Amino acid sequence: MLRPPPVHQARGNVPLGFPLFLPVFLPFFISVMIFVPCIAADGDATAPPQPRIQSTLDRETIRTFKLGQYDEVIRILHDHISEDKKPSRELLRLACISHIELGHPEEAAKLYMRLIPSGQPEDVPLLKQLALGQIMSRVRDPQEHIRIAAYTALADLDGAGVPAILEDGMLDSSALVRARAAEAIGKSGGASRSDALKRALRDEAPGVRIAAITALGDAKVNDISARLTDIARIDEGPESIFALAGLFKLGRTDVLIDITNAATLPNPEVRMAALGTLGKLRRPSSLAILSQAVYDPEPSVRAFAAGALGDYGSSEGVAALTHAISDDHPRVRGIAAVSLGRLGIRDTRSLLQPLLRDPVEQVKASAIEGLLRLGEATPLFVAADLLRHPDPSVRGATAQALSATSNPRVLSLLDSLLRDQQPLPRLLAARSLGKTGLPSAIPLLKTGLTDTDPTVRIAAAGSVLRLLNKKKEKFPSSSKG
Repeated sequence: MLRPPPVHQARGNVPLGFPLFLPVFLPFFISVMIFVPCIAADGDATAPPQPRIQSTLDRETIRTFKLGQYDEVIRILHDHISEDKKPSRELLRLACISHIELGHPEEAAKLYMRLIPSGQPEDVPLLKQLALGQIMSRVRDPQEHIRIAAYTALADLDGAGVPAILEDGMLDSSALVRARAAEAIGKSGGASRSDALKRALRDEAPGVRIAAITALGDAKVNDISARLTDIARIDEGPESIFALAGLFKLGRTDVLIDITNAATLPNPEVRMAALGTLGKLRRPSSLAILSQAVYDPEPSVRAFAAGALGDYGSSEGVAALTHAISDDHPRVRGIAAVSLGRLGIRDTRSLLQPLLRDPVEQVKASAIEGLLRLGEATPLFVAADLLRHPDPSVRGATAQALSATSNPRVLSLLDSLLRDQQPLPRLLAARSLGKTGLPSAIPLLKTGLTDTDPTVRIAAAGSVLRLLNKKKEKFPSSSKG
């Protein structure tokens, strides 16, 4: 079993200005730069084989490994290498697992690269264990942003196979971590069995309460109905909207009128929450409200309306989105472009093409994503130019856009970004490679497991697991060709 390090006791604070419902609608963007030791060089590949010594050494290593003496297994490997001998595959494999068990996934990744050289088939069980170990070793990291990255990766995996850690995340000092853990529990299908989620309905942080409401509502946990009714009656902010949405999912269809009315209330955050909720509920009566909201005086509300139209998924939203892609505010234009792509109507390509020449690079990136969703490959040339932009946020936004396609041509673009000098583009490239659904991305992601930044390593590990968990796939060799 993996053994996470001791719990970090320091109390984290939610950043000022953090929107209450951010964990529900927007992704986390995390980056940090740290230094780690250089990767050790391989042993002498020309050393003559020594089958008798290797066999004896392997038997000793296997016996030591079975006793759980993982430090001793690693010592055996180091002593063997120091004698200028080439370690056997069995010794390398057991040492790799030992590093994982001891919470040293970075060292394990180096050994895995030696165990499975380029061009060799992946050891899928070991690579899964290594990738999960990379994430699990960071769930109690002293640094908040690293714990957030770890629970974000677990949420992206739908919480598969790690329910105990997800419950543990509900006790974290960081409200952002608790919110991500609540989301991951919901995605894992464990919300109905989670007492921690029910307790989170009274969490001190509104964002955590909202994440818990959403997860429990999606799971149709009926015994929270009274609590949701109280929140909807007492709260005057976005939380009340999510409580109403939870009640709707539990069968209270009468609350839809309250959510609809909230879309025109004076508080812009309440309007945003209502519009987002109406988009996800996809009720026929909501389309007119969403379409009208793209004319709201607040740019943030117009952006939410454009995103909600993408969630709603109806071709009848094209007219409103056509207006939104001409909005004065770049964020509105960008979200509208992505939503047009999500509708999947190929005839809208002519609407998105002009945005590839937008004066704001982030809007260009959104247009790339929209067009890729519609099956267009020509935006990849624009993407290649944006990946050379001096602003790392532009490079990161472009990486995120490239996740919208499974066209193998995106692999070389994202691979180049994995070597970016800034961690944010590398992190988003690693996450995007997993979202492409291309098993041939795994050899690229393996290099991310040894990145100098822990959040990039976590993102790469999450993407590796995401791709390895795809059923009935034949995984290629480690060759990049």
